[in-house]
Amino acid sequence: MNKIKNPYIGLEQQGYNCFACCPTNPYGLKMEFYEDGDDIVSIWNPGDNYQGWLKTLHGGIQATLIDELGAWVISRKLQTSGVTTNLQVKYRNPIPTGDGVQIEIRGHIKEMKRNFAFIDVTISHDGKVCTMAGLTYFCFTKEKAASDYYFTGCELEEE
Repeated sequence: MNKIKNPYIGLEQQGYNCFACCPTNPYGLKMEFYEDGDDIVSIWNPGDNYQGWLKTLHGGIQATLIDELGAWVISRKLQTSGVTTNLQVKYRNPIPTGDGVQIEIRGHIKEMKRNFAFIDVTISHDGKVCTMAGLTYFCFTKEKAASDYYFTGCELEEE
């Protein structure tokens, strides 16, 4: 797996403070992303501050992790940005929280129809799929992504 550079680092003056991926947001999830073939992956530690029920990861936080992973799939694989238009989540097994717990959020483009990307995402713990989701993502033109959202590309750290 190859680490992806965060293309928004340095845009704090323009308002970058994403709850999911900004490394300086004190309340944020501080997600990082990797490319693994056709997939984009994030390895994340669900601390106890993110629980819903006792020692169990909150479903809304899971949806946020999935939604953000989808955005990074678009950024890296299509080299643009856009917005989620639909998110369907299936919670199959509880995900624990706490020190030392790691989960994997993994997704890829399943299908493209014009400027809509259909993305499949899973969250796994200890090799077991706990949550599955399907996202529909409206993808901006590269010109709109650059002019309205400061998107200039999404590269790997080694590129």
